Amino acid sequence: MIIIICIISVLPWIGLGDFSTKGEPREASVAISMLESGNWILPQVYANEFAYKPPMAHWLMAAFSYPQGYVSEFTSRLPSTIAFICLMGCTLMFFGRRIKFQQAFIATLLLLTCIEMHRAAMTTRVDMLLTTFIVIGLYQLFRWEDRLELKGLPVIIPVLLGCAVLTKGPVGVILPLFVFGAYLLMLRKYSLLTIFKALLYIGVSSLFLPLLWYIAAWKQGGDKFLDVVLAENFGRFFHLNTPDINYDLGHENGVWYNFMTLAAGFIPWTIFFFFSLFGLNWQRKKGSFKQVLKDSWNNILSMEKEKLFSLVALVCIIFFYSIPSSKRSVYLMPAYPFIAIFLAQYAIYITEYRTKVTRIFAAFLASVTTVVLIAIGLTMIGVIDPVAIASQYTSRTSTLAQVEAVSNIFSFSYGLTVCIVIVVLVALLTVLYQMFKKINIKILYATIALSFTINLLIDGVIMRGIRQDGSARPFAEKVMKEYPLNENNMFVMNNLKKYRNLYGLNFYLGNRFHNFEQEMPEEGFFFATSSDLEVVLKNYEGQYTFNILTSSERIITKCAARLSCVASSV
Repeated sequence: MIIIICIISVLPWIGLGDFSTKGEPREASVAISMLESGNWILPQVYANEFAYKPPMAHWLMAAFSYPQGYVSEFTSRLPSTIAFICLMGCTLMFFGRRIKFQQAFIATLLLLTCIEMHRAAMTTRVDMLLTTFIVIGLYQLFRWEDRLELKGLPVIIPVLLGCAVLTKGPVGVILPLFVFGAYLLMLRKYSLLTIFKALLYIGVSSLFLPLLWYIAAWKQGGDKFLDVVLAENFGRFFHLNTPDINYDLGHENGVWYNFMTLAAGFIPWTIFFFFSLFGLNWQRKKGSFKQVLKDSWNNILSMEKEKLFSLVALVCIIFFYSIPSSKRSVYLMPAYPFIAIFLAQYAIYITEYRTKVTRIFAAFLASVTTVVLIAIGLTMIGVIDPVAIASQYTSRTSTLAQVEAVSNIFSFSYGLTVCIVIVVLVALLTVLYQMFKKINIKILYATIALSFTINLLIDGVIMRGIRQDGSARPFAEKVMKEYPLNENNMFVMNNLKKYRNLYGLNFYLGNRFHNFEQEMPEEGFFFATSSDLEVVLKNYEGQYTFNILTSSERIITKCAARLSCVASSV
């Protein structure tokens, strides 16, 4: 059932909508280069730049794209989707055999419908694949200790962790070792020497396959490759300066950022648990502060092994990603399955003993959905104009363009849109029906089902409109039709410390951009955003003549400007 729910949740929608972020086309272009050049080790991508992430995700994208002969949005997002489905199935099997099945089942449903995991499952990025390898690897490490007491070493563990390293670098083995080592210490069952040997065996065996790729990539990329590897994997973690690379590592945030993104990532269930705080009876524990800490520590040590492992995992993962200066919400995804176990236990408790909370949250979500469905219905029959309403609150052109794109999808009443709206309506009526009954657990399940259908509405309709509006495809098709572009005459700047990179346009023009500053061509076609073009014209005044040929008719997402195609000559 979980596998089928996962498939319905993500698989039909990953091919809808073009790339409208800079991250997705950047990763997909690596797969294009692999297929066209045959270089599966360190392919050249955007403007003579080599891929600076390990290639596991790109190998899968290229493999899924090979039968059709080209990389599409669907095939490039497919590795993340399959990884998501595998993770959900393995999570249910792992916890369903060790704790109450209902708790494991609800935890999996919470994972499946929360924003962060669902979004990552439909994105051409490496994070969902990395999360799957790390989490399933942790499950296998737990089984190794639980069943074999660290005797031998199941081959599946180094394979999984090795694949994690090949997905995003050494963190794929360092993080699981950190979690597992802390867990073994908490068990107070093994000597320090035994724990050290176990971690050493895992680390060495897991690095064998990745080292083959790193050596082969170093032979191709040389010192530049090593500079990027050191910057990406150690510069981020130890807050080091990285003058040898031409981009900022970015995503610098404080420790508070991790907790804010966790709260945002578990929406809509964060709202449910916020409501529950008002239904709890807060009682201060008796005794001194020292005694309370001692009792709490003893309670933790006496937990069931599965719960203890989950607690150690989530604490270690959050702590680990609090150290580096670079922080992003997706980095914390390996902690989500372990957090979900405790959230599911809490949700069941609230549903059984604080019944009003479940009903209030169901009423809240139903009310919001009702308002949305009414707005959609009025838009479909032309009673309201969302663009006119939005213009009263913002004058930002890109925001109004997105509102118009989404409203157009509802205005034309596509068959898929109508079907999804009907499904959401059925789920809404189910919640309202269950609220008149006395079985609260059914209200919880109905609310989860409503959240599931809301995701369908977002993925199948709303995001489709937003992606189409922010896509570089129309501009790419326009310039390919009107100008004699080929694989040798398209140029851009590739210096993220000074200019913005046009990853989406590069993808839709076939990954054929060249670095203007490196090659200094005699003539050709130059692409830039309007603001960057002003800088280029100033810097190369007297060296080059630039004639503006055309520009995009609308603002392209993540560029925050209109793109220009310029003919340049010495």
